[in-house]
Amino acid sequence: MTAAPAVAPLPAAPDGTPAVQLAGVTRVHPPDVRALDGVDLVVPRGSFLAVMGPSGSGKSTLLHCAAGLDTPTSGQVLLAGREIGRLDETRRTELRRVHVGFVFQAYNLLPALSVADNVTLPLRLAGRAPEPEWVRFLLDRVGLGGHLARRPGELSGGQQQRAAIARALVARPAVVFADEPTGALDRASAGQVLDLLRELVDELGQTVVMVTHDPAAAARADRALVMADGRVVDALDSPTAAVLGARLVALGEG
Repeated sequence: MTAAPAVAPLPAAPDGTPAVQLAGVTRVHPPDVRALDGVDLVVPRGSFLAVMGPSGSGKSTLLHCAAGLDTPTSGQVLLAGREIGRLDETRRTELRRVHVGFVFQAYNLLPALSVADNVTLPLRLAGRAPEPEWVRFLLDRVGLGGHLARRPGELSGGQQQRAAIARALVARPAVVFADEPTGALDRASAGQVLDLLRELVDELGQTVVMVTHDPAAAARADRALVMADGRVVDALDSPTAAVLGARLVALGEG
C-alpha cells in the first residue's frame, strides 16, 4: 500500500484516551420515549465497532448522539476526550466538520459536483484549503484515482459509496460514523466497501463506528454491540455472522 502523506494529528488528548466515550447517556423523545436508556460505551482509537439491534432499538440514536448530530437528555458524550454533549448547535457543527466523518446509506453526494469536488466539500465548508497530496492519496486508496472529474451519476453505487468514504476521511477525522453504509449496495459492492472500511482501520489506524442490520457486515468489526429497548444487551469481541444473526432472531428480528 502507498504510504499516506503526513497526517495532521487528531485533537490533542492523552495517550489511551478513547476516540468516543458515552457515560450514562439517556435520550428521551417527547412525550416520553426512551430512545437511549443509560448507555455506557468506550470506543478505543483505531478500532472498528459495529452496532446492531432490531428496529427501534436505539442504534441510530446512539450514533447520532455519539457523532454530535443530537444531544443527550442526560449523561456525557466525549469525542477524543472532549465533552460535546452540552455544546450548542453552532459549536457542534464546527466540531463535526473538523473531527467527524460520515458515511450514509444514500451516499449524499452532490450530483452537480465532480468526484474530487464532492470529496473536498467538507474542507471548503470548514474554510480549509484541500491538501492535494492527501486528496490524491485518498482517491487512489478508494480506487477512484482515475475518476476525479466524473459526476456521481457516472459512477456505480459501490463507486459512489467509496467516494463518500473518501469524503468522510478528507478532514482526517477522529471518528468515521457509518450509518447502514452497505444497505443500498449489491453483495459484491457491499463486500468491497466493507473491505475498505476494515483496511482503513488496520492500515491507517482510523476509528470506525458502523450501524448495520446485516450480521455479515457487523462480523467485519473488532467488536459488535447488540441493542434492544435503548440499552446495550450484548457486546461481542471478534463477532461472527452466525452468532450475531442468532442474537437478532432471539430479539425478534431476522
